[in-house]
Amino acid sequence: MKAHELFEEIIKGGQAEKITCDTLKAGDPNKELKKVAVTMFATVEVVKKAKEWGADMLIVHEPTYYDHFENIEDLPVVVAKRKLIEESGITIYRYHDYMHHREVDQIPEGEIYYLGLKGMLEKTPYSASYLFTSDEPITALELAEKMENELKIKRVRIAGTRNKRANKIALCFGTPGGVFELLTDESIQMVLTGEACEWKLAEYARDADALGMNKTLIVMGHIGSERDGMRLLAKRLGENHTEFETRYIECGEVYTYTEEKLCQ
Repeated sequence: MKAHELFEEIIKGGQAEKITCDTLKAGDPNKELKKVAVTMFATVEVVKKAKEWGADMLIVHEPTYYDHFENIEDLPVVVAKRKLIEESGITIYRYHDYMHHREVDQIPEGEIYYLGLKGMLEKTPYSASYLFTSDEPITALELAEKMENELKIKRVRIAGTRNKRANKIALCFGTPGGVFELLTDESIQMVLTGEACEWKLAEYARDADALGMNKTLIVMGHIGSERDGMRLLAKRLGENHTEFETRYIECGEVYTYTEEKLCQ
């Protein structure tokens, strides 16, 4: 199988705008596949690990060059990173728009799968935002602990109610639209998101809780809130294609923490 053939297979069943970021980012689309790697971000370290493993193709979810359509050309970091990728010989495709715009968005599907939650997933009127009705009500503290244990998120932040059970949970993974609208919806008790405007979203949740309302914002970090969709993609590719090897390469969180100096 060639790289472009696999990508065309992956995007079937999805939709995208007329102008999409889901395109070839580097390398030869006709490359024959023996090893396929999947990741969240094609960081410098991920590219090096993929090359060391011998990957022919790397499927990523987010931009490689710091712009949604990657229209950055001459910054030193971009020039150096492009050279590294070209020298690796790896073919890179981005899988973002088609992944989100399916009958079931594969990002929340992956997050819910690896969290081990059971319930119903529904679309909201806002792009890439979903409503999850959990079969078993859960507190924000319990859910945050599951995220840290099951998804290996280093720091999960909770604003608002911590110990009241909820089953109406809005999923706003990454940085989608509609986060404030879903947070202020009286029927929704908890909102999960990747990144947040603290003065608006977190402070609203904090004041709502102080006024006796069951309202929580959980901030997972952008990578922590989406990477498990890519992990699920890698798992399914491995199950469906035995003619090539598949590996998920972890890009790691973008931030480091003070206690980590103790490990150096």
